[in-house]
Amino acid sequence: MIRFIIFVFFLLLSPVLAHGQDETLNILYTGSINGELEPCGCSPKSESGGLARLSGFISSQKKGLSPYLLIDAGNSMAEDSPQGRFKAEAILKAFSIMDYDVAAFLKHEAAFHGDFLLPLAKKNGVPVISGLRGSSRTASFERGPFKINASVDPGGLRKGRLNILLTDKPVSDARAIRHWDVIITSSGEELEEPVKVNGTVIVSGYPRNKKLGILTLSFGKKGITKATHRWQSLGREIEEDAEVRGVLKEYDSRVAGLLKEDEKKAASGGQYAGAVKCAECHKPFSESWEKTRHAGAFDSLVNAGKSKDPECVKCHTVGFGEEGGFYSAVTTPQLKDVQCEACHGPGRDHAQELTPLRPVTEQACLRCHTKSNSPDFDFKLYHEKIKH
Repeated sequence: MIRFIIFVFFLLLSPVLAHGQDETLNILYTGSINGELEPCGCSPKSESGGLARLSGFISSQKKGLSPYLLIDAGNSMAEDSPQGRFKAEAILKAFSIMDYDVAAFLKHEAAFHGDFLLPLAKKNGVPVISGLRGSSRTASFERGPFKINASVDPGGLRKGRLNILLTDKPVSDARAIRHWDVIITSSGEELEEPVKVNGTVIVSGYPRNKKLGILTLSFGKKGITKATHRWQSLGREIEEDAEVRGVLKEYDSRVAGLLKEDEKKAASGGQYAGAVKCAECHKPFSESWEKTRHAGAFDSLVNAGKSKDPECVKCHTVGFGEEGGFYSAVTTPQLKDVQCEACHGPGRDHAQELTPLRPVTEQACLRCHTKSNSPDFDFKLYHEKIKH
């Protein structure tokens, strides 16, 4: 009887544990993926990330990481569009392969129209918590000796469990939320080190899945005794998971299919003349352009298998998405690559009536040379490489 009383006493002192003490738990977390299935490859500095590498790392390190939780803090979907829905399917298939313990559906996911995401998550066996109709706001599960409560509801605390709140509130707002053990935000902030406030550890999913967050919690008789953190880079040195790579190949094929039927249509006329027409009067400038990387921009997409991905094509062609602009290599081959009109604007009126073209400004370049795609972009330095 005395032994039983002592056992119960120590169990109450450590309510997070289902049994035992002095245990360690790794929380592997993502969030704010924003539909980024893999790095675009535009710059060596933006090469980290990707679902296939994420899965490859976890599967190769599973033994050393165990026991662990795998959690997505939400805002991982892209916009609700035909391509965005293909992305959502690929993400949830990948989450299923990686066996995510729970994924939050927050602001980005709530923007999807109709009953699309929740049935898709259920089909793929991905546990979801959200404020969406038909979804639970809280999930409870065990991992080894640990009892876990994960929730998107700041009022969803449960006694006797490790309480993890998933939110898209900024860190400044998360600091005011009390009594949670861990808060994982998908606000899109880059938080290099955890914030610790009143016993709560706050971390933020690395934007666009460039890195995997690993929060290691140590537990003693009185609960959490230590919290350490590290970012796991997902660079080329990480071997990809073949099954997830297959999901991404399927996605590429489906995206290409969005254009397939329309490729049978004849290219329409429009405001763009094409580099060949420009060269009739500006041959020295055309010859100078042909020596730049802009002149081979479309081939780089072909080599990467992305020549029919709208998100890539728009910055490797002329006028994509505009009337008379590039549509596909079949219908509008004369508008492939980053040609004159990508920088100077439509030139058909200029060719016919000598109307002035727009000057090349830094803003024109920043449409494609974004921070994520071109982190080293410097207008003066880059302009020197292409000026003529």
